Amino acid sequence: MIWYLLYPLRGTTEAPALASTHPLRRAFARYGRYAARHVVTTLIVSVAVAAILIYPFPYLYTSDLSNGASNLPHHVWTAAQPLNENATEPDVMMRSIWVHGSYMKALEREVLLGALELQDELLGPTKDFSPRRPAVTTLRVHDPHADLAPGDRDAFHVVNGLTNQSWFFHSPLQYWSCSSERIASDADILYTVNERKTQPTSVNVTLRHSIVFSGKRFEDRKLVAADALVITLIHLRDSPVGRQWERKAEALATRMRNEWTTYPADGRSMTSQLYEFQFMPISVQDTVILALAYGLVSIYFLFSLSKLRAVKSRIGLIITVFSQIVVSIMSSFTVCAVFRVDLSGIPQAAYPVVVLSMSLENIFRLINAVIMTPSENSTSSRISRAFGETAHIALASSAQNVFILWGLAKIVSPGVSAFCTFVAVAIVFDFFYLSTFFLAVLSVDVRRTELSDALAKASMKNNRYGQEQPLKRSWFEAMLQGKIALSTRIAGTVIMITFVLIAQWHFFENDTLLRLLRGFFGVSRDSVNFAQKNNSILVDIHQARSPTSWLRLQDHESAREVINVIKPKAHSYIARVYDPLVFVLNGADRTPRMPERLLLPALYDFIDHHLKHFLVVVLFIVSAVRLLMNYLLWGDDAESRRNDDMDQPLLAIETLPEEHALDVVLMSSSYDGHIISVGLDRSVRVWDVRSGIRGYSLADMDPPPENPFPVLAVATDKKSNWLALLTSRRVLLWNLLEHRWGRSVPVELNGHKPEGFFFGTPTFDYSSPLVIVRRNGTMTQIVPGARQPMEFTICKSPLISVRPLVQKNTPQGNPQLSILTASRKGCIHVAARHEDDTWSTQSLDVHSVEDRDAYQVVPLSALSSFLVARSQTVDLIDAKTKNLLHTFETEPIQPRSLRCFHSSRRKPQCGSIGLVSFGIAYNHADSGDCIIQTYTCKEDGNVICFRNTNMPPSRSCSLWHDTLESKRQISNPGTWEALPNGFLVGVRRESYESGSSSGESSPTTTGGLRRRMYQRLEKRPSRSHDNWEVWIASQLGLEETYETRPLHSENEDGSHLIISELGPMVKVGTASVAVGFGNIIKLITVGHQHFEDLAEGENGGLLNLGSRRRKPAG
Repeated sequence: MIWYLLYPLRGTTEAPALASTHPLRRAFARYGRYAARHVVTTLIVSVAVAAILIYPFPYLYTSDLSNGASNLPHHVWTAAQPLNENATEPDVMMRSIWVHGSYMKALEREVLLGALELQDELLGPTKDFSPRRPAVTTLRVHDPHADLAPGDRDAFHVVNGLTNQSWFFHSPLQYWSCSSERIASDADILYTVNERKTQPTSVNVTLRHSIVFSGKRFEDRKLVAADALVITLIHLRDSPVGRQWERKAEALATRMRNEWTTYPADGRSMTSQLYEFQFMPISVQDTVILALAYGLVSIYFLFSLSKLRAVKSRIGLIITVFSQIVVSIMSSFTVCAVFRVDLSGIPQAAYPVVVLSMSLENIFRLINAVIMTPSENSTSSRISRAFGETAHIALASSAQNVFILWGLAKIVSPGVSAFCTFVAVAIVFDFFYLSTFFLAVLSVDVRRTELSDALAKASMKNNRYGQEQPLKRSWFEAMLQGKIALSTRIAGTVIMITFVLIAQWHFFENDTLLRLLRGFFGVSRDSVNFAQKNNSILVDIHQARSPTSWLRLQDHESAREVINVIKPKAHSYIARVYDPLVFVLNGADRTPRMPERLLLPALYDFIDHHLKHFLVVVLFIVSAVRLLMNYLLWGDDAESRRNDDMDQPLLAIETLPEEHALDVVLMSSSYDGHIISVGLDRSVRVWDVRSGIRGYSLADMDPPPENPFPVLAVATDKKSNWLALLTSRRVLLWNLLEHRWGRSVPVELNGHKPEGFFFGTPTFDYSSPLVIVRRNGTMTQIVPGARQPMEFTICKSPLISVRPLVQKNTPQGNPQLSILTASRKGCIHVAARHEDDTWSTQSLDVHSVEDRDAYQVVPLSALSSFLVARSQTVDLIDAKTKNLLHTFETEPIQPRSLRCFHSSRRKPQCGSIGLVSFGIAYNHADSGDCIIQTYTCKEDGNVICFRNTNMPPSRSCSLWHDTLESKRQISNPGTWEALPNGFLVGVRRESYESGSSSGESSPTTTGGLRRRMYQRLEKRPSRSHDNWEVWIASQLGLEETYETRPLHSENEDGSHLIISELGPMVKVGTASVAVGFGNIIKLITVGHQHFEDLAEGENGGLLNLGSRRRKPAG
């Protein structure tokens, strides 16, 4: 709700997304990473806190308030609240005397006997008081100034019939039947007081300690001291007993002056206040409202749960969510009991629903944030990112709700104020358990297969195996998903405020809505606050509890019993309560010896008698959880520790052993992690990155049949069985599995380097053929085992870009090779090989003759498409139909700099190809900056569809013109590549003019930016290699990523050659690039490395060729 209130200042109701450099977000992200890595520790902390707060619960709550414990709420509305004088007429009058001895010594025998004497003076003889009469007799007319005879007095008692003259009283002296002899002979007064605390009076009003004593002290759930004896008379308006009490109190103050000091001195208690006492059972209407609230919350919970698609984890997730909420509620009850917050005013069914509604909002926000993180990231990285994105929103929402509750608690009735206090405490605990218990369990679920499988596929629509979802979501669904203003982002706050208003209205059910709202703003209200009256005459006697606070702590069961006496069919009564007449025994020492305990007395009893058991139980629970988690996470912790190196940092740089003596000038890579490097030292080396950084020289393993140098190009087949070295006259084949030379094949290149050199698709029983494409447009196919190479003319114009495209026409069919070419004249040709081993070529004219300025082709095998780069546009063309799918508007593109990256391929309902996001990157022709353009769907859950516009649409598909474009610019990119996992990685020379190693400009998107700079040495070495840094960027997810790191570590010896520019760069697997740096090779890995995905053609790049003379980034 706070974001709606800030709308005039911010211009939006969306919660703010903190920048990745914001200190608060970094702190939350750092904590989330720690919690995900140390699941057991985080879980033990939450379990320990829960055990500490829940274990004392049975000792702090009871159904009997007189033993120093708190009272649990029941299915009733209870209240004892003051009213304005003009509110209504009172039902009864309440008069009382408070009898004090020395401080907290009202239970001394002398004080009890003196109080009995005062009681008999006011009411007449009360020994063995039994007012019941066998039949109603005719009452005599009596003199109002004369004392009532005991028989006449008893005849007016309410036990003999309720009339306007009825009366009754309760007194602690009734424990001894108001007999001085029994009091004098009682050997253990405290025992009698505690044993008879449930003794009823003649009208079935229980003599609880709360109504007959004031300023009580409890130990071991027993009363051990009291500061005052409270004798209370309750009478109706015309009761002669009430008039006699008032008259004799004035005379008693004067007559007993030698024994008692009276306050006020004249014995007149003129000040009074109207109070309403309620004990209202929950009604059918209340039950319906609560049932509706629980039903709506349940629907929202189940609906949100169904959208998570975590089928295997739903039961576990439900248990986790409700465990967190139950523990939050129980912890809040304990804290409220410790600080004496009376929660018995509101029905118990109202407490969970408010906490539940606000807790679910934070829980699902965190789960959805985890789902939206890239599935290839490690668990700790995903949890860190999700918690950093959402924790500040949960914290702000919790703080906002606590502030609202604090304000409401100031203006509502005491019972509702206690309810507000409880909810505020529960909100704090809910955020704590969300940050510990739930975060730890969620990280375990993400790490394990149950939820990780679902999270990895979270972006897929669930319509592959069912009916399609409607194109336009309903208003109700949009509200549940937070798409409109009345959403779950304010549902918890709305429910909370609504319940407070309903509770307040319950205590003022006779008021109109206008009067209730006016009362909230302090304009007019029939109720008044429990203000502490400043009575200067009582200051010197140091009462342990004032009359006002004593009334506020009255037991609601006593109110119910009084209601049954004076208004049997009602649920409340209004009493005019007169200030008590205070009697202090002369000579009593009223100096406080011991201050009143701040916390609940039952807490001190618990500490005194159950502390050892409590500590043992808590230690046992913590140990049991530790052992259980070690058993359940057996092997997972080891895996987590292994993943720590991959997760911290995101960017990893390794240096391959320095085997070359001179610069590396040519590199290539295979699908299973082999790196082939060719150096000026006339050596060809093979590095196996997948099984470990191990390299060998071909000449050392088996001397070549002839001199292979100079090597013009290098290629490996798809199965990584063969390595082909292209020289000026021959093609040499090296078996990567058997480490031996194969049969060489002669070829004539006339001294020119080919534009393309790669393996084709296998034919019949032969291995994969080799394809050489010259710049003059001629293609040569060499089939190992065949005698004569086959030549074919693709284009008659000189070629400037040649790339292979491998695709399957059918899932079970053999892959088909096509060769994409762009000529110097700007024409595009596609050469395709047929099953009979013949070739055909096709010219593409997707634009007019004037627009033929194409100079680069980029194959997208996984998407059965390819890109054509022009001066300021990029065409997306369907490889099967050769139709133009879309044209991207770009900045001026530097030749040969276009790269593409995209999310995993999806299959929408229309049967075409679908992507969650698609991006292109290129160098600006003028500035040289790297431009990244990313396209995503406007609607969450939809996919970008590659179908032809003539085909019928699918409701889950978004066409290209419906996508959102975000653009980002990185200056001074150096040499860079686009990885299949969506990251761009580059190496550049650092620039110190601006005092920063980063040349990134401000992105044009509004998403959060993750920027991490690695600390550098204050004194930079003078060697030139320390001026190089690695940068990575990604824009496929919800959050932009930008990270830099020095290319060389601080402890690197730097024995390699000094260089002025980088060597070749090639992709390795899905998450790495290898770059030549003089005579060494640097392997740069971003995230998690995979090789199988690339081998299946996920990226579609089959030509991994790089050289110093031809930089990949142009």
